[in-house]
Amino acid sequence: MTQRTLAGILAVPLLIGLWVTAALVPLPYVTYEPGLTVDVLGDNDQGKPIITVTGKKSYPDDGQLRMTTVYVSQPKPEGRNNLFELMQDWVSNEDAVYPYDAVYRQDETVEQNRQEGASQMTSSQDAATAVALEELGYDVTEVVVADVTKGAPADGRLETGDVILRVEGEPVSTSQDVVDAVTSAPAGEPVPFVVSRDGARTSVQVTPDTVDGKPQVGISVGGQVSKKLPVKVTINLDEGIGGPSAGLMFSLGIYDTLTPGSLTDGKTIAGTGTMDATGAVGPIGGIQQKIVGARDAGAQLFLVPPENCAEALGAPNGDMRLVRADTMHDAREAIEAWVKDPDADLPSCEEASS
Repeated sequence: MTQRTLAGILAVPLLIGLWVTAALVPLPYVTYEPGLTVDVLGDNDQGKPIITVTGKKSYPDDGQLRMTTVYVSQPKPEGRNNLFELMQDWVSNEDAVYPYDAVYRQDETVEQNRQEGASQMTSSQDAATAVALEELGYDVTEVVVADVTKGAPADGRLETGDVILRVEGEPVSTSQDVVDAVTSAPAGEPVPFVVSRDGARTSVQVTPDTVDGKPQVGISVGGQVSKKLPVKVTINLDEGIGGPSAGLMFSLGIYDTLTPGSLTDGKTIAGTGTMDATGAVGPIGGIQQKIVGARDAGAQLFLVPPENCAEALGAPNGDMRLVRADTMHDAREAIEAWVKDPDADLPSCEEASS
């Protein structure tokens, strides 16, 4: 037996061991694959409408508004991805591989992930309902102090969670109302705020500092949903679907359900994006996989959050048109324009990424 032959024989079990190790040892990566899509205008698996409304007449739509999902490998210890599985998703132009720490906390369990997803879904539905009702002309959101900068003029006077009712004696209904009132105040003069704090009405005065030539009090403001909604909306979705990324499609579905006629004109439209109480569409994960899922479900138009546009342009979308959706209002107007003219000039991801 030659030395080369002996080396070859000894190498065989080592090679087999390496292949077995690669097949069995989990690696710290997570896979994303296209998930199911759900028509929010349709029924769930129990035959109940996904969107039900109490307190106002609802209207059917023979088209589809499809929310999209992603199959994500589970947290450890259940989530186990070996080298072969990861390589298969890595070379696919429809799947993706991400570092484990970019998706999950190291100590996160399957149950914790499920509970967090359920909580995010509930918040998403609340915001979607409020935005849809605002689009219909109802006033159902409040302007709140989201954060107070330490050492700023508002520090110690305004508090996180304060609901801002009036600034400079004028009622406010949007975050921009607050910004406009502060920036237009006389230089060096205190600005009176009326807020609701822990259910009590409180008046405070804050003298702005001038920063970059503009008066500022050192707060960030946002919107929250009022507890007194004129319409009760219930979303009957499978408990296994969680997360905040269906907010835009829920909002459009609620709006469509509460308005006569068909927003979709009988067509299939899909999309994704978080939704806050101001109507802004926020970024999500797995945009390329969601586009593939929507394409395979027969969607003709896909609504993309602006911050996901660059990544979306690399997805194999086929003939499905990608449209940038900055807000729910913008998304609604884009759909209405598109159903009238499929070649209409609509907000594009190319513009957002240029």
